[in-house]
Amino acid sequence: MRHAAYFDTVTVDLARGTAAEVVAAAARAKINVRAVGDRAVTVAFDETVTAADVADVLAAFGAAGTDRPAGDALGAFARTSAFLTHPVFHAHRSETAMLRYLRTLESRDLSLAHSMIPLGSCTMKLNATAEMFPVTWPEFGALHPFAPASQTAGYQAMFAQLERWLAEVTGFAGVSLQPNAGSQGEYAGLLVIRKYHEARGERGRDVCLIPQSAHGTNPASAVMAGMTVVVTKTDANGNIDMADLRAKVEQHSARLAALMVTYPSTHGVFEATIREVCAIVHEHGGQVYMDGANMNAMVGIARPGDIGADVCHLNLHKTFCIPHGGGGPGMGPIGVAKHLVPHLPGHPVVRVGGDSGAVSAAPWGSASILPISWMYIRMMGGAQLAEATKVAILNANYMAERLEAHYPVLYRGQNRRVAHECIIDLRHIKAATGIEVEDVAKRLMDYGFHAPTVSFPVAGTLMIEPTESESKAELDRFCDAMIAIREEIREVEIGVASREDNVLVRAPHTMQQCVSDAWTRPYAREKAAFPAPWTRVRKFWPTVTRIESAFGDRNLVCACIPTEAYAG
Repeated sequence: MRHAAYFDTVTVDLARGTAAEVVAAAARAKINVRAVGDRAVTVAFDETVTAADVADVLAAFGAAGTDRPAGDALGAFARTSAFLTHPVFHAHRSETAMLRYLRTLESRDLSLAHSMIPLGSCTMKLNATAEMFPVTWPEFGALHPFAPASQTAGYQAMFAQLERWLAEVTGFAGVSLQPNAGSQGEYAGLLVIRKYHEARGERGRDVCLIPQSAHGTNPASAVMAGMTVVVTKTDANGNIDMADLRAKVEQHSARLAALMVTYPSTHGVFEATIREVCAIVHEHGGQVYMDGANMNAMVGIARPGDIGADVCHLNLHKTFCIPHGGGGPGMGPIGVAKHLVPHLPGHPVVRVGGDSGAVSAAPWGSASILPISWMYIRMMGGAQLAEATKVAILNANYMAERLEAHYPVLYRGQNRRVAHECIIDLRHIKAATGIEVEDVAKRLMDYGFHAPTVSFPVAGTLMIEPTESESKAELDRFCDAMIAIREEIREVEIGVASREDNVLVRAPHTMQQCVSDAWTRPYAREKAAFPAPWTRVRKFWPTVTRIESAFGDRNLVCACIPTEAYAG
């Protein structure tokens, strides 16, 4: 083998024969190996490999009939230490017992199965079972990323269709499915821009303008792409300060590489100056990178390419229904204008894209989850995708209007409208009562709701995004909860409830606390546990009560068995 150290993939330099002969012999045994030039072959192993599989691989190399049993080839890598020693791996010895254990874990998760999840900028929309089911098929999930093209015709057809659909949605000429996340899509898009400038003999263009309202990953991506970040101001309404933008563009004209802009803005509004913004950047030789995290407010209605953007990433794990959150796989493909197509991400193993180099180990990123977005677009069709966008915007504006009298809406666009999300301001509440935005977030659990996004993009605020998936009844239920919480805050304002010990600062309330004989709090158990009518019908009980968040983040506690159990 070529390398002394390796994990699951080995490269073998051949002493005799050719790589093509080994590849062909392995193929006859229904095994894929990969030629590396004419005299070397790469083989990847995983946890499903058996001694018989190894024997077949050895036979493909012409090593059949050797004195060493095939099983011995695994001997050096066989695990000798104990594993799966935690009691949880031995406590559930029947299918029903395992079912009950998993159901117990599931019951601790406040999910869409319980209520809406109004996380602003995260688009926690419905992930339909029909969309996700194909992921379980081995035809999608069991393919190696470098499998021969002759074996992946169905995959190739799906890639081509999905790229075409996403290009149509965005108004761009080309799409790369390679980036594995929105942040990686940002990085890939900026690499494309940098490659474009280099191809034009303008390597000196390295300044990336980023508004104060940008997503936090934007400046990080720009730095990773080798650019110098210059921040532009926002005005009192949260929009790009056009005077400051013009000044910064002119100041850095000779070095201007790109502007990164989010549209609709991170403040949840459609900025009316977006076309002018793009035109100003283009006049000075720069490219416009549009952060597509908020595409749920644009699909079928407006296209980044038509507005003036040159590059845009799409969060398939947001707008296009791949489940989002909990650390699951994401996808952040990019769409680019015609002049940038030659610079899309390529790949050293599989012929794909252009000359920017790979941004992911696999040519099409997390390809096994792409059927989800394919199914979503295919089942919805163009008209219903546009309808979903309209409903998402309608829902957000409905909630903004209902909540306005209780919590000021921080930013609004033209005609006093928001986009698909809105920011409600709680800073005045903290000043008057000491109640923090975190207290409201925790109290929402007692009402059976996940909190909106806390303190982003503005500290002391909540960003609410209802998506198009929720009914008016569910929107009203969430608004009713927020209004009821405002009344609980008012009790603190007028002195009915203590500032230091009230139902908000002690939230959330667990079942164990509420049934305990040692209840000493100045408010009733019923107020703590059942603050709204629906909580009597379907109550979500938080498993744990509050901890001090910053302390908890810095002092993790392992859920495994105690260290003493490993003694000896």
